[in-house]
Amino acid sequence: MKKTIHIVTITFISFAVYFFLDEEFFRTVRTWIDGFIYQIGISHIIAYSIFGLPIFMGAIILHRKHFLQSLGLKGAFFKAFTFALICTLPMFIGFAFAFKFNTEISLTTILISIIAAAFFEELYFRGFIFGQVFRYSKLGFIPSVILGSLLFGIMHLYQSTDIVELLGIFLVTFLGGILFSWVYVEWNYNIWVPVFLHLLMNLSWELFSVSDNALGGIISNVCRIGTIILIIVLTILSKRKREQKFYINRSTVWLKKES
Repeated sequence: MKKTIHIVTITFISFAVYFFLDEEFFRTVRTWIDGFIYQIGISHIIAYSIFGLPIFMGAIILHRKHFLQSLGLKGAFFKAFTFALICTLPMFIGFAFAFKFNTEISLTTILISIIAAAFFEELYFRGFIFGQVFRYSKLGFIPSVILGSLLFGIMHLYQSTDIVELLGIFLVTFLGGILFSWVYVEWNYNIWVPVFLHLLMNLSWELFSVSDNALGGIISNVCRIGTIILIIVLTILSKRKREQKFYINRSTVWLKKES
C-alpha cells in the first residue's frame, strides 16, 4: 500500500502542477515564443512541451532512467500506426462520401488540432495520470481512469454553445478517454496506439467539413461508432491470436491483488 500511495501522490502532484501552469500561463508563453519564430503551431508544440516538464519530472522521480518506457514511448511505432489506420477507415471513407473536403485546413490547424492534441493529450492523460496509477499501483481500472477521463472531457467543453451540446461533448470525450485508456493497456502499454487513433480521428474530422465541435451529427457519429467497433473487435482478436489474457478483467477493475 505504501508503494501505491507513493505513486498516486507523485502522479497527482506532478499532474496538478502541470495543469495549473498550463491553465494560467500557456497562452502567454505561446504568444511570447511566437514573437520569435512567427509560427503559432510550432509555438504551441514548444509551449506544450515546456509545460509538460512537471509530468516528465514526475515520471523520472518514479522510474529514473526507465521513465520513457513507463510512459509507453518505447512501444511499437509502426504497428500502432497500422492498427490505427485500419480502425479509422470508416471515418475517412464515410466522411469522404458525406462531407465536402475542407479547403480551409491549414498547417496551423494540423500542428495544433491534430498533431499536438493527439500526442500531448495521450501522453499526459493516458501515459501519465492514468498509466502510472493503473500500471504501477494496486488501484484498478475504474479508479485509475476516472480522474483522467473527467479532466479530458472537461478540457473539451469550450467547444459547446448550449447545455445540450455541452453534455454531448462531455459524454463523447469522457467515453473516448475511457476507450483510449483501455486500448493503451491492452496493447501492452504502447502509447503510440491511442496517439495514432486520436491523431487520425482528428485528421478525418478536420480534413472534411464534418462539424465545428467534437459532438458532430448523425452521419459523423455512425462513422465514429464504426471506428470504435473496429478498435474493440481488432483489439480482442489480436489478444486472442497472441493468446494473451486481458489486463483489464474482474480482478483488476477496482483493486489489483498484485501491483
